[in-house]
Amino acid sequence: MTTVVTGATGHLGAGLVRALLDEGRRVRAVNREPGGSLAGLDVEFVAADVLDADALRNAFAGADVVYHLAGRISIAGDPDGQVRATNVDGVQNSTTAALEAGVRRFVHCSSIHAFDLRGDGVITEATPSVCADDLPPYDRSKAAGEREVRAAVARGLDAVIATPTGVIGPFDFAPSRMGAVFLALARRRLPALVAGGFDWVDVRDVAAGLIAAEQRGRTGENYLLGGRRLSVRDLARLAADATGVREPRAVVPLSIATATAPAGLWWARWRGTQPLFTPESLRTLAADPIVSSAKAGHELGYTIRPTRETVADLYDWFRSAGMLPR
Repeated sequence: MTTVVTGATGHLGAGLVRALLDEGRRVRAVNREPGGSLAGLDVEFVAADVLDADALRNAFAGADVVYHLAGRISIAGDPDGQVRATNVDGVQNSTTAALEAGVRRFVHCSSIHAFDLRGDGVITEATPSVCADDLPPYDRSKAAGEREVRAAVARGLDAVIATPTGVIGPFDFAPSRMGAVFLALARRRLPALVAGGFDWVDVRDVAAGLIAAEQRGRTGENYLLGGRRLSVRDLARLAADATGVREPRAVVPLSIATATAPAGLWWARWRGTQPLFTPESLRTLAADPIVSSAKAGHELGYTIRPTRETVADLYDWFRSAGMLPR
């Protein structure tokens, strides 16, 4: 039977597709464009946009399992409405297509940002989801996407939700924004660090968690796939150990970084580049949540590897991909 992965060319998609192929699965990659992350892999590619309901019906035909990873990540608002359209309407289209195709199991990949991270307690699956209008559009869209999945479960879809934290690690072809930070550190192009931290998880551990959610997750349940809580400086030190390039000594307080971030965002847009830090991303680092993956560990057998290993493997992968000199 065929396993479909939407958003297959992204960072997590690239890791999941490889993990599924290692299991001997027949994989159908669904994305708007093939992308370099699929080059050389024995996968069937189907071009489809999650906003095109008819295309999704064709893409899901004959599928046994669908992993829905397609989404629009944003740390700079939703100026054109595509974040909400992709992360909410795209989920609705995907669940509807899965129901019509008779898919046995639907695994929805959400985000820790679907939860309200502003509290002082430990983030678990019971933590309230985002609903306040003053929270970033991306956060609100991911929470709304989860509601679409639960609505589809009520209509008969056998679906499970998996929620990773900050994904880092190999197969970062684009690269992601955190991948760009790691590259900037290795190239000595990051003059200073910012304070704050987050929960960081290896892309390969998330891929394994998604597969475990398909195989052992309970219908309608959400499983947090977290890693380890580390500051930006902690990550920079691991990067220094892996590359031999000393990390920046200066650490900018979040208050100062937040005050200057709008100007940096404007400058990046004017130059046509992607900013490494924005008011939204700094807000996330300020939250520095404590995340529990106990439920996933107990029910799915979810485990994580040392972050030091993740960072070292990421730089090895950057070198093998020609993104850093050997």
